[in-house]
Amino acid sequence: MQKKWMIAGAVVLVAAGAMPWVVGYATEQQWQLVTQEVNQRQPLFQLATDEYQRGYLNSRFHGLITITNPDTGESEVVGYRGNVTHGVTGSLVDLEPADGWQPEGAAWFSDARHPSLTVETRLWGTATIRLEVPEMDVASPDTEETLKTSGGHVTVELSDAGNHAEAQVDWPSLVATGPKGVLKVSGIHLEQRMDHLVGDIWTGSGDMGMEALSLTLPSGGELAVKELNMEAATTANDDGSRINSRLDLGIDSVGVLGESYGPHKLVVSLDNLEADSWNAFGKTMSGLQNLAGDQYASPQAQFEQQMMVMQQISTAMRNLAASGFSIGISTLEVATPEGEISGHMEIRHPELSEQEKANMLMVMHQLTGELNLSMPMALAEDYPDIRMQVAPLIKQGVLVQEGDRLAVKATMKDLMVNVNGQEFPLPPLF
Repeated sequence: MQKKWMIAGAVVLVAAGAMPWVVGYATEQQWQLVTQEVNQRQPLFQLATDEYQRGYLNSRFHGLITITNPDTGESEVVGYRGNVTHGVTGSLVDLEPADGWQPEGAAWFSDARHPSLTVETRLWGTATIRLEVPEMDVASPDTEETLKTSGGHVTVELSDAGNHAEAQVDWPSLVATGPKGVLKVSGIHLEQRMDHLVGDIWTGSGDMGMEALSLTLPSGGELAVKELNMEAATTANDDGSRINSRLDLGIDSVGVLGESYGPHKLVVSLDNLEADSWNAFGKTMSGLQNLAGDQYASPQAQFEQQMMVMQQISTAMRNLAASGFSIGISTLEVATPEGEISGHMEIRHPELSEQEKANMLMVMHQLTGELNLSMPMALAEDYPDIRMQVAPLIKQGVLVQEGDRLAVKATMKDLMVNVNGQEFPLPPLF
């Protein structure tokens, strides 16, 4: 019996001794998969690992991050390096820029502390990403721009092979100054929980809050926002084929020229969207954005790419519309000194049968919707800029007087828009 226990103990010791090597091998494979996934899912930056040196208790690797501006197509390359410590059940990866967190000789961070970016992985497929930033004070030597922050932290937890994610951000304060003014933000907090559904579609919920935001212009004018809160949720039906999304935005008050008004509220909803069609539509729009940043292709190649992308967008829109959907602003409430601006809007398309879809010529033919908007007439009377904007609308009958308010009531059907009793044909754009 004693011999059996000795053999079992030896097996356990050998297994425990081999675990750091197993963990190191698994971490290298996970890093390669993460790199591929990140590069495929978004166009803003690309990760490349030049060398991965795996050891028994630790590993080292380095590579490049190519960051691309989608508007201009210009890119910037930043080097990075990582040190990995292997444990029995997981690894700890410490990442930092290849040239350090600050230029040589600079003193951006207080108490000689530097930011910390770590990734903690486990063999069973979970990972925790943590970014800790200490108090920071950065000043550009060439411009008047400065950035001061109290520091903050970001945590992202991934599980279920990356199909479930939870994120949290806390940033107490940030002040940015420059030739165009001073921006102050305080009390930033974000929490989000997401589950992967299909393609680039995720379900879940999240909320973001900000205690205060102010922008002071060189002229002395100031815009102040207090207590901004945003809640978002996306849910799927039982079989995951359709999704509903809702965004609630609330602001306690907005101040201009020393006077504050509020509260303000906006609720936007997307209902009964077919998940595959919505995913395809999102990808085609991303393709259009990427095309705008491709400045190196020949004119002929750009034209051909544009035609191909526009055809893809048209097909995606037709499929999305044929599946049926509803998009709307259910609540719009904006407080002003003269009274509240309020309204709501909704646009719908019915779900079509396969035969109806085959005979579908254009998306707009079966779009229906309505719009209701009301504002105090005093806004047009007391503010010349607003008066210049609404005067043509009043003349055309788009805005009509209802007591001490201006209002528009519109409906859309059969490529016609009825605005306050007047009908206007809609151009068949798509």
